[in-house]
Amino acid sequence: MTGDEVDELTPEEERALRRSCTRFLAWHGNRTAASYLEELPEDTDTDLYGEGGVVAELEAEVAALFGKPSAVFMPSGTMAQQTTLRVHADRRGLRTVLFHPHCHLDHHEERGYERLHGLHGRPVGEFERLISVDDLESVHEEPAALLLELPQRDLGGQLPAWEDLVAQVEWARARGAAVHMDGARLWGCGPFYERSLAEIAELFDTVYVSFYKQLGGLPGACVAGPEDVVAEVREWRRRHGGTLYGMWPNAGSALNVLRMRLPRIADYRRHALAVADAVRDLPGVDVVPDPPHTTMMHLVLYRPADALRSAALRMAREDGIWTWARFYPTGAPGAQRVELETGDATLELPPEEVRVVIEGLLRE
Repeated sequence: MTGDEVDELTPEEERALRRSCTRFLAWHGNRTAASYLEELPEDTDTDLYGEGGVVAELEAEVAALFGKPSAVFMPSGTMAQQTTLRVHADRRGLRTVLFHPHCHLDHHEERGYERLHGLHGRPVGEFERLISVDDLESVHEEPAALLLELPQRDLGGQLPAWEDLVAQVEWARARGAAVHMDGARLWGCGPFYERSLAEIAELFDTVYVSFYKQLGGLPGACVAGPEDVVAEVREWRRRHGGTLYGMWPNAGSALNVLRMRLPRIADYRRHALAVADAVRDLPGVDVVPDPPHTTMMHLVLYRPADALRSAALRMAREDGIWTWARFYPTGAPGAQRVELETGDATLELPPEEVRVVIEGLLRE
């Protein structure tokens, strides 16, 4: 089979090739249905329409972890954040929500915040850098809420300096706005700030976290915050059809990966730093940010996307190692972007081997 033929795999052939690999560069590798179910503890206690059982256990543990009075389990982050912002807006009688131009709500959710909840999104700042207080100072309308994403995924997992973060929160507070955290990947932020998750969350009225994006559980999310706000979000969950008859499989998976992988976050970040050290001097590679702020980074690879894809799929077929199937444009000719989230699978690859793999992708 030639390189061109490899590049023409159907989606099912591509999935089969991925399943055939024995090593994975990113995250926790190839998660099969059986692997998710195997991680579900045998003593998982069922809930009834989101009440009791492992759902209540997870909510209590998340609330305690973030130092918040209450938490609610949600089937998706999309539902979690839209409903939380709706509650903040209704309480203030305002509709404008401020967020970074890369905000997930604006780019990946069909603007549900607008269509379903009548909120007005206002991007603040520029695409290729973090929000600053100066950006916020240019806003003169009254906002209902300020949404801050920690870390900023589309910028390679960048985080603002602690002093900058505090200043942004104080700006919002001075205007009576709620401060909400899109903390889908918050789990990896503690080492950067040298603070506990509760200390980081203390700045925010409400915090959303995901259990699959870094921790590798089944889909599911939590919102933590004041009891009255969380109670309203729980009502919106029912209105959105999110209060399922039994939420225990996803909540049980979430609680398990929280306990299993959160203690490994420091190891993931150390490995991310070591990988960055190993590849930053390679010709045709940029690490963003450099050094990584959390357990993730972006790599900018200077080679055409079709050539990178052919090299990656050939490597999967011949060497049994999965890298990436898609390479995303950067706006610069010949430069592509990929995301590297370190996890259990990445820990099995020494940094020097990651270097060899990246070299292989770039080799003519």
